[in-house]
Amino acid sequence: MSEDSRQVEEESQSVELRDPEVAAFLAWLVPGLGHLYQRRTAKAILYFVCILGTFLYGIYLGGNSRLGWGRVVYASWKSDDKRISYFGQVGAGLIALPALVQATRARNGSPALWNGFMAPPGDRPGTTLDNLQKDLNRYFELGTVYTLVAGLLNVLAIYDAWCGPVFAESEEEVDEQEHDKEKEPSGG
Repeated sequence: MSEDSRQVEEESQSVELRDPEVAAFLAWLVPGLGHLYQRRTAKAILYFVCILGTFLYGIYLGGNSRLGWGRVVYASWKSDDKRISYFGQVGAGLIALPALVQATRARNGSPALWNGFMAPPGDRPGTTLDNLQKDLNRYFELGTVYTLVAGLLNVLAIYDAWCGPVFAESEEEVDEQEHDKEKEPSGG
């Protein structure tokens, strides 16, 4: 490999990252925002569209105009309904936080807001967990999976915003490392 091509390759593999903690926090708030902060626009757009698109499609699947939208994203620690999947869903960021508002309101005995959007089951007659699963049928589980996958994918995007891109080593770098290992005295 010529010296010029090696210099171009090294420059293309160096990305100046801004504050990684801020980038990670912004990436959690809104998928892609941490990458936009680091001036990695293409990734920002990709993560924003794909992760939020997946999450919103799950919300669409997991509700209807009669029951309320987003019924598959809710926070609950009742003995008969521990919603562990919410821990993955909240990885999608601010878009999952209305569920915490609704859970707090339900715990205090206040009525649900926003036509039951992300409210835990039981916020109004006919919205028990059994009824939601019966009325939404397989879409209850599909909506849960889509929103959960979106949240978990955003966790990977947060990691990428925090640590930056990963570059594969060139063959020459691998050869140099192997050559260096061969030169080291074995301690046996």
